[in-house]
Amino acid sequence: MLAYYLKLSLKSFRRNPGITALMVLAIGVGIAICVMSLTVYHAMSGNPIWWKNDRLYAVTIDSWYPNQPFDDLSPELPPPQLAYKDALALFRSDIPERKIIMNRGLGVFVGGSRTTDPFNTTARLTTADFFSMFDVPFAYGNGWRANADFAPEPVIVLSHEFNRKVFGGANSVGRTVRWNDQEFRIIGVLEEWDPMPKFFDLNNGQFGSIDDLFVPFGWNMALQVPFGGNVMGWRSDEKIDSYLDLINSDILWLQTWVELPTLDARDRMQAYLDGYWTQQHNAGRFPRARNNHLSNVSQWLKERKVVRNDNRVLVALSFAFLAVCLINTVGLLLAKFLNSAPTAGVRRALGASRRQIFLQHLIEVGLIATAGAILGLAFGALGLWGVRALYPNAPGSAGGYSVLARFDLASVAWAFALAIVSALLAGLYPAWRVGRLPPAVYLKSQ
Repeated sequence: MLAYYLKLSLKSFRRNPGITALMVLAIGVGIAICVMSLTVYHAMSGNPIWWKNDRLYAVTIDSWYPNQPFDDLSPELPPPQLAYKDALALFRSDIPERKIIMNRGLGVFVGGSRTTDPFNTTARLTTADFFSMFDVPFAYGNGWRANADFAPEPVIVLSHEFNRKVFGGANSVGRTVRWNDQEFRIIGVLEEWDPMPKFFDLNNGQFGSIDDLFVPFGWNMALQVPFGGNVMGWRSDEKIDSYLDLINSDILWLQTWVELPTLDARDRMQAYLDGYWTQQHNAGRFPRARNNHLSNVSQWLKERKVVRNDNRVLVALSFAFLAVCLINTVGLLLAKFLNSAPTAGVRRALGASRRQIFLQHLIEVGLIATAGAILGLAFGALGLWGVRALYPNAPGSAGGYSVLARFDLASVAWAFALAIVSALLAGLYPAWRVGRLPPAVYLKSQ
């Protein structure tokens, strides 16, 4: 019976090719717009380390200007970074299972088998737990030990892409390179790892690529590494003439994360954080009211507005546009089915039930929906390519939309699910309507 319905559908398409093409086009355009907006929204709003969401916490303290919040649009939030002395004090706590302080630095790299010329790089200067805390995969070697953090050992880890660039993707562990005129031994090379959004550091390009290199945190002071990230401060009376002045200042430039495996550990860490705030407040620092946050990953992404309201509005408008396309499709389907009502009337007179007529036309709608999904995928891919071409370096994203506007399995699934479900819903009434028509009227006209 299914084969017979498919045969009838194909004959119907040949009788009305113009209306059929219009319906496929309407569904395809509506699906393409939805898939484009959903693809970007999905990439922006996803939690790239969801399995550790309730274990990982960003640590923040409101150490900002006494008469004005850090962010006027979100006055309840503290600044996203810490001063060196605060980060170090919190790092000394033995409550977390793992803990890190880190920042982004710049440097000149020399070495590799593919080039001998020096070139600029970005580096993440971090403590040893970074790799295990964030489940960073290694292709070769591994990270450094904790005792290499502050009496820094000359060891370095390369990102997957950077290793491909300078060593052709080969195992470079054990090789010697120079960074900021300091010799380092490569001890690890990452596997492909590029979490989006870049949750662990939203201050330096939320959707940019990860840094080229990973270096023990103590090299900040040892090499006086130039900043590659945001530096925040409000005190006009602070004189910063040296790296030591920076270390002792209230300038905010470090990100701090802790891993707390239980709610009890979280409560104890919150108490430790509040106790440190009280101590410093009594000493004349932290002029604002107490506002210390331990934000898990999903809260952190929400607080820092990784997905803004205009992105949600864009998705809503996309679905509104799809609804308009479907309303037009309902009208076209109704006109098409009523035009073929004499044929349905003859089938009814020969014994076909209303249910069979309904199923016949619903299968025809399903074929139109499948064609619309394929067309929507093609249009969506073309549209995402256009977005990447027009906005290669969007503000706030080192990698531009090229890292967001890309099809994935979720996009393909969304396209087909949206097309089939929406088109079938649009076809329910026309298919039901043609099955309810009395066959006698059409038999007389024959």
